[in-house]
Amino acid sequence: MIEESESRAVYERFRRVFGNGQARSSDARKRTKKEPGSSTAFGLGRDARGLGEVLDNLTATLGWNSPLAQSELLASWADIAGVETAEHSTPVGIEEGTLTVRCDSTAWATQLRLMRVQITSQIAAKYPDAGIQSVRFEGPGAPSWKRGPKSIPGRGPRDTYG
Repeated sequence: MIEESESRAVYERFRRVFGNGQARSSDARKRTKKEPGSSTAFGLGRDARGLGEVLDNLTATLGWNSPLAQSELLASWADIAGVETAEHSTPVGIEEGTLTVRCDSTAWATQLRLMRVQITSQIAAKYPDAGIQSVRFEGPGAPSWKRGPKSIPGRGPRDTYG
């Protein structure tokens, strides 16, 4: 199965949101967008809007609320977990609604597992658009004795250590 490239996915999303601009001439596009009575100088919808409101509408229209909320969540990990905890833990990424956090030691990972409910509720309150359902805490990476695709299950070389 061929994966769709990111640029193609972005193009298809813009096409769904804004329509196919190639199907009509520029005059036809202008006529379809023009509504009767919308050309009055002080009519409805002609008031200036703030930049924040315009950007909020744009991100909502393009479906960018969730990725923006996820990036804000990763950037503000110290506010969510606390300064001391953030010194010993780092959010690695978000996949399918699960936030993965890498900890300096297994003791910190265990402590954060005990605080999982508090952290998850803070994330849900501050970043509801992020779509985080669970948080996974990992300890530091341990060396693997598994070598290659065909390894033998069991203790392996560790059974000769002593």
